[in-house]
Parts: sequence; structure tokens; C-alpha cells
Amino acid sequence: MRLPVMRGVIDRRILVNYRVDPEVLAPLLPAPFRPKQVRGFGLVGICLIRLKQLRPSFLPSWLGVSSENAAHRTAVEWDEDGTTRGGVYVRRRDTNSWLNTLAGGRLFPGFHHHANFDVRESAEELGVTMRSDDDETSLSVRGHLTPQWSPTSVFPSLAEASAFFEAGAMGYSATPVASRLQGLELRCNHWHVDPLEVEEVRSNFFENASLFPKGSIEFDCALLMRNIAHEWHEQADLCCAAA
Repeated sequence: MRLPVMRGVIDRRILVNYRVDPEVLAPLLPAPFRPKQVRGFGLVGICLIRLKQLRPSFLPSWLGVSSENAAHRTAVEWDEDGTTRGGVYVRRRDTNSWLNTLAGGRLFPGFHHHANFDVRESAEELGVTMRSDDDETSLSVRGHLTPQWSPTSVFPSLAEASAFFEAGAMGYSATPVASRLQGLELRCNHWHVDPLEVEEVRSNFFENASLFPKGSIEFDCALLMRNIAHEWHEQADLCCAAA
């Protein structure tokens, strides 16, 4: 049974992005995925998203729910029916919502782990800290809006970075069954990102030297989205990942 379209508002979304040696990244991906490369680098990152008014599209907005969420993502591509497709592989999702934790992966795509979020923000400055209840994931990011694009990013301009991440709307999430990936597509009513200058960023996953040896991964750039009406559309599972 397919789920109804879910509709809501992206109140705030931070995309923290790292560039990675694709040879280091490739073994961390399940089949059929391979790293999608930009100028010889793979791209991984954290999506920190606060959703509001989220509900089935046939319900009014006042019945929607809110939540803070984090996703560890990798930009990927794969071959399907003779065509190369692109999107993101989500290795882990964390949320402060018990509804998402209990229903995710069961009533709607995407298994979630419960976590605590500490969010401090103003119109110009943002700070998010998260730690999962199982202590498997911890992260923090602090930064502020800037009119300048990072000169060290693999993307030469904000416009190119924006187009790259807008194209990664199709996401496949890990499940307890290694051969099954759950699909979910994000459709935004409009797309707009602003550059975020990061003052501090920490991630126990991306700082794990056993996965990412020293010199194989570097912070690249960060983007901010606010007040974006959107929909989530369930997609068919991808069931060809290697166990």
C-alpha cells in the first residue's frame, strides 16, 4: 500500500558538506551505488532539517506536526535500466520526534533513531548540537549567513552548488535488511539556498579515522534553506543492494 503524499514546511534546513577521496568513500556504499563526483571528489554531508506542519496532503496545516531531524548523506549515482540516475544515500537518520522514531521505516520510509537537539538561532546566526540516545551519533555546527561564496569549495559558485543539491532530491535510506533501501523523494515548491559560513563543525562519524583516514576528507561548504513549502513522495524500494 502506497502512503499518501506528505506536505509541510521546511522551517530551516542546513546542508553541511564535505569533499572526500572517492576511493575511500566507495567501500562505504552499498550496491548499486557509487560516489557521484565533482571535480574528482565525492560529496558527503549532514542535513539538519526542522519540519513544520507535516501531515498527509489531504489534511489542513493545523493538524501537522513538527520535528528536528538529522541525516548523514552521500551524493551517489547508479545504473538502472540502462540509465545513470543520481540522488543521495542516507546511512542514518536521527530525530527528536518519538513519532518519527516509532513509525519511520514502518508506516513511512526512513528508519529513525531518537536523539536530543539543542538549537540556538537568530536571523543571521545558527547553532545546532545533536546527540543520539544510543550515543552512536553526535554532531554540532555553528555558523552565520554570509553574502560571500567559499573560495575553497569544489563548487566554483553558489549557483552551481545550488543546482547540484537540488538535483539530489531522490533519497534511499538504509534499513535493517542490507539488501533493501527505502526510497523517498523531496519536492520543493521553490528552491532557494544561501551560503552559510561555518565557524565550527564536528561530527563523530566523519571524524572517524578508521572510516576516513587523515587527509581523505575536508569540510567543503554549507548552505541554508528557510521557509520552503514542500512535499515528500514515497518511491519504490531499491532491493538490489549487496548483503
